[in-house]
Amino acid sequence: MEREIDGAVRELLEETVNGGLYQIVLSNARDREKAFKVKIRPVMLRGALMFQETVYQGTKVFHENYRDQEILPRIGNYLLSNFKQCEIEHTNRKAVILVSKKGRMTVRTGRQETANTQRPAAAMMHNRTKKYILEEGKVVPFLVDLGVQGEDGRIIRSKYDKYRQINRFLEFIEDVLPALRMEREIRIVDFGCGKSYLTFAIYYYLHELMGLDVSITGLDLKEDVIERCNRLGEKYGYDRLRFIRGDIAKYEEAGAADMVVTLHACDTATDYALAKAVKWGAKVILSVPCCQHEVNGQISCEELKPVLQYGIIRERMSALITDALRADMLKAEGYETDLLEFIDMEHTPKNILIRAVRKEDVKVGQVQEETDKISDVIKFLKIHPTLWSLLHSADGQDQ
Repeated sequence: MEREIDGAVRELLEETVNGGLYQIVLSNARDREKAFKVKIRPVMLRGALMFQETVYQGTKVFHENYRDQEILPRIGNYLLSNFKQCEIEHTNRKAVILVSKKGRMTVRTGRQETANTQRPAAAMMHNRTKKYILEEGKVVPFLVDLGVQGEDGRIIRSKYDKYRQINRFLEFIEDVLPALRMEREIRIVDFGCGKSYLTFAIYYYLHELMGLDVSITGLDLKEDVIERCNRLGEKYGYDRLRFIRGDIAKYEEAGAADMVVTLHACDTATDYALAKAVKWGAKVILSVPCCQHEVNGQISCEELKPVLQYGIIRERMSALITDALRADMLKAEGYETDLLEFIDMEHTPKNILIRAVRKEDVKVGQVQEETDKISDVIKFLKIHPTLWSLLHSADGQDQ
């Protein structure tokens, strides 16, 4: 390191990691490709105090643990090389380190309004109570009206899984933010929004907490659900959030979208949503498929006949094949695609999330290679996936 951090800043950091730290967040990156955010928190591992570093880079998240003498120079290097802001949350105070264009560092400190002497000890437990994006104890109006949270901010015990699910999904949203253009309105469509727990959560997080310019449309077939969601949106003053009744396959109103969300859209409804997203050139697709019946009724493969004779195995294999092929088809359309666990299997068997982020540069040869591989699998299993038809038929969107 050619330069060293200011003595006052070093003293603050040393004092912080020596006890009472809850978390450190480095943000406002000069080069977002290196990393756009870093979080550091204390954890106890095998009886030893360590500091877990979480680096957010593009659509990926990396975790590593360091000792105190290792983490200090890392924080200093981050401040000197890339980040212009460092927020420190401590037992009895908060501090912000700001770095000017010329590298000059200034420190702003203040008392921690919600000081809790037991908090640091809890923070150092590896299995400590997780700090969620929508914090427990802080009243969020839509969570109260949707029955997830009481008026005192406490989470209703029977709805805790839903609360975890909402926050887990917001973490996925947080991870893909670098793929979206922040300088203009972000257009989002939620296909099959249902009661819209997550639709409201996305709006609240992006607009109310992050201050981003967003426009969100929720689509569902149930008229009573749509009416209720619109009433709640008006009640909260969410003027860029609206809900309309409609069929995913026939919906064309948006014309384009930056992000398409589809959660538990039944069977081939997911395929129509994914096809719309590809047609619009959406930057981000987040999909949790449901009720994958189509392949189950089609699959016919002599080589797999001994395995497929068992109904429950056939059903599960068909669902996994369906989602794997969906992910591969999105990859062939120029998306960087991952299959991720949404929430724990014990809460719902429908726990696979397809995350697709559109690449800036797509090589034609690679696309053709991916397409050929998918075609070979489809022929081998003798199946006819709807998404394949929609993406490879001139009039597929009207089927």
